[in-house]
Amino acid sequence: MNKFARYQVRVTKDHLVFSAAHFITFNGNICERLHGHNWRVAAELSGPLDENGYVFDFIALRDQLQKSVDALDHRVLLPTLHQKIQVREQDQEVEVTFENRRWIFPREDCILLPVENTTAELIAHWIGQQLLAVIGSNTANQIEAVQIEVEENFGQWAICKLPVS
Repeated sequence: MNKFARYQVRVTKDHLVFSAAHFITFNGNICERLHGHNWRVAAELSGPLDENGYVFDFIALRDQLQKSVDALDHRVLLPTLHQKIQVREQDQEVEVTFENRRWIFPREDCILLPVENTTAELIAHWIGQQLLAVIGSNTANQIEAVQIEVEENFGQWAICKLPVS
């Protein structure tokens, strides 16, 4: 084997999809209406081959992606790090405010994400962080980079590439 060669594995499956509602803000004070998408996820890992001739086990990658997708599926995606969107958990509800707008959601229908905005780019980053936590727990892995792709609408992909330290 050439020790300088680098390989990639890529996983995208029909079941690596989630339906979720969100809204984003832009230009400081513009806030979209609450709306939903049927999102799709793909992941690519790069690095050298291990002793088995793998970059990473396809099944383990698929299963971890499925966990992240399942956490997002049929939820309202809410950012907890946004400077102007306030997200407060109260009993069985989540109250969200932005300027003079206010939403109340059942707690079980929401996922509170540690992101600044629920853009496809930052959702890709969040999924990548979930994957990195699993990859990093296995010291035998020599993964060099994780790339997560999130399709918000058909043909509109956001891609986040994270180096593995």
